[in-house]
Amino acid sequence: MAQQIVEYASGNEMAAIAVKQIGYDLMGYYPITPSTQIAENLDLMRARGETDLEMIAAEGEHSAAGICYGASVGGARVFNATSANGLLYAIEQLPVQSGTRYPMVMNVACRTVSGPLSIKGDHSDLMYMLNAGWPILFAHSVQEVYDFNLIALRLAEAVKLPVAVAFDGFFTSHQKRRCYRFEQDDTVKQFIGKKKEKYPFFDLEHPITVGSYMNEPDLINNRYQLYQAMEQARKVLPALYAEYEQLSGRSYKEWEGYCHEDAKELLVVLGSSFDTAMEAVDILRGQGKKVGLITLHVLRPFPAKELCQACAHAKQVLVADRQDSYGADGGNLSLELRAAFQRYKVQAQVKTLVYGLGGKDFYVEDALHMFEWLENDTMPEFAYYGITPGVQKKKESEFFEPVTEEKTKLGIVEVVHGEQELTVNGATLNATAQIKKRLAPGHGACPGCGIPVNLNLLLRGIEDPVVFLFQTGCGMIVTTGYPRTSFRVPYLHNLFQNGAATLSGLAEACRRKQRRGELPQGDIVFIMVSGDGGMDIGMGSALGTALRGHRLLLFEYDNGGYMNTGYQLSYSTPKGARSSTSHVGEAQYGKTFFHKDMPQIMAAANIPYVATVAESNPTDFIRKAAKAAEYAKTQGVAYVKALSACPLNWNDRPDLERQVIGAAVDCCYFPLYEVEQGKTKLSYDPEKSNKKIPVQDWLMKMGRTKHLGKPEYQDIVQELQNEVDRRFMRLKKKAEHSSL
Repeated sequence: MAQQIVEYASGNEMAAIAVKQIGYDLMGYYPITPSTQIAENLDLMRARGETDLEMIAAEGEHSAAGICYGASVGGARVFNATSANGLLYAIEQLPVQSGTRYPMVMNVACRTVSGPLSIKGDHSDLMYMLNAGWPILFAHSVQEVYDFNLIALRLAEAVKLPVAVAFDGFFTSHQKRRCYRFEQDDTVKQFIGKKKEKYPFFDLEHPITVGSYMNEPDLINNRYQLYQAMEQARKVLPALYAEYEQLSGRSYKEWEGYCHEDAKELLVVLGSSFDTAMEAVDILRGQGKKVGLITLHVLRPFPAKELCQACAHAKQVLVADRQDSYGADGGNLSLELRAAFQRYKVQAQVKTLVYGLGGKDFYVEDALHMFEWLENDTMPEFAYYGITPGVQKKKESEFFEPVTEEKTKLGIVEVVHGEQELTVNGATLNATAQIKKRLAPGHGACPGCGIPVNLNLLLRGIEDPVVFLFQTGCGMIVTTGYPRTSFRVPYLHNLFQNGAATLSGLAEACRRKQRRGELPQGDIVFIMVSGDGGMDIGMGSALGTALRGHRLLLFEYDNGGYMNTGYQLSYSTPKGARSSTSHVGEAQYGKTFFHKDMPQIMAAANIPYVATVAESNPTDFIRKAAKAAEYAKTQGVAYVKALSACPLNWNDRPDLERQVIGAAVDCCYFPLYEVEQGKTKLSYDPEKSNKKIPVQDWLMKMGRTKHLGKPEYQDIVQELQNEVDRRFMRLKKKAEHSSL
């Protein structure tokens, strides 16, 4: 056996260690809980100079999968990690990679699929992969996450298929355990071996075409070859397990059993529940009951024959599914086991319980109850375990009085139509304070969070009824924890990547009903609220909505990162800023590229109104909100962007956030302007007011950028200063010349 050392680590941490030791070339990724920590740990290793892994932060999981595919075609060793709806967003790319036979490894920290939104662990995401043509390994322990990542790459390159390594989100992914890893990276590299390419893509003397168009019978032959590759994986895996046992001393096979040899009653579970259920087996064995336990290490290729052999002596088998294939009386694991029993003529009676959805904890007592269920012949063959009945109320009571038009239509904000632009009268700070707040005081935001501040300022400029759509993000999470809500107006949620399109459908449905007389006439302002990087993954949807010209308002609270997943870099994070995927170390200085200029991107879509706002200039904020609402009612898409404070991740003081925002405006990092009917107008010029400050003055107010004050980073600060000055100069030129 090779020399090993003990680690006390989580599954995500051990996955990152495996990736580092293997020496992968590239990782395309997008942050999503609970898999994000893998990328975070790898970035920390990069900053320390422990790995030269090329890490490409995509703007969404679909692009991350494309990055990985392109790199694997190019001959690189490629890795990715994702979860839940991120996996589903990327799923279109998965059969592309398997169908063209390019190996890579992807870790899936399993999480429930939305909606409604939940970030906790179950297996509803992974089961969508079963028909993607990827071998799938499932690790029920932290140790197995490490081991299976090493075995997975060997398997992938042996059979020329991409391989997934799955494990339970928040259980295996986050809980720390004592485990072993190889002391020397070279031990891992020797086990993996050198990559061999039969048809190198960059062999310019022998060019190849990848992914050509196919008709019959070629396509069915391609699929048959994919089937053969999966069958080859079935044969290769036992040899890999045996070789790995010699190296590590740890023995694996396609499944794992506990007290199963003579068991008359078997419980079959997948993932971390196996370890918990072992205790229940010990208790029942102590009572003289012949019970046993089985889990799977491989979902694809499905080890049907091996499982049937393991269950041959059982009279009753209970499959506990952490996922349901709705309408099929069982999740995918139980359905496949039933099919295997029929094929191999296993006589055991099979029952199914769906349990643990949304990360519901699984205790020893639950496993004991499951065995009791199995013993009771009166229990149905399929049921849900752990559901709780609701309480029937005579009358549903509202949390608070809704905000209707009568409470907001006060006449203190007047929008006047001119020939080329709108003018706003009234809308003073004191007067608009009378408008009833649509957002209730109760929410779960951090102290100093800019989201509720910016939302309330936006709504002070809008007297019409409003309908909200929130993309996933902190703003949504802190206001809608079931069964409560902070909204006194209609509210809808959809995921990051599809908010604007969803709102456009909602708006058009409303106006159609109004035309038919099915809804009262009158203006409603439809508002999408995005932040926490939502305009990265959601930019395509927003631009499509803008180009179609739907009448609605897109509001972005830009807090400069993916804050709701633990502050990973977004495309709006300042260059040089520290985040959990842009660490600072001897080999890395923080984020390596400039912040995205989303207002100018939206202006290029030729929408009627674009504006930037800041809480440090509240009257300007309110007047622009009034303009944006008017354009959203009458002409098309309006886009408003606010710089939004995040004390937790900016690492500054909550009580000083307005000063920090003001400094961003005064250094022109976040200039205040509007683009109305294609004409740019500066709302505030700190140079004319003699208030302009260097960018570094703003950077020094936040812990996330305070390292840039060191002499060794002055070239980075100067690059950022030059870019800020260039962008502001262009804005001034556009403001001076209406044709620009």
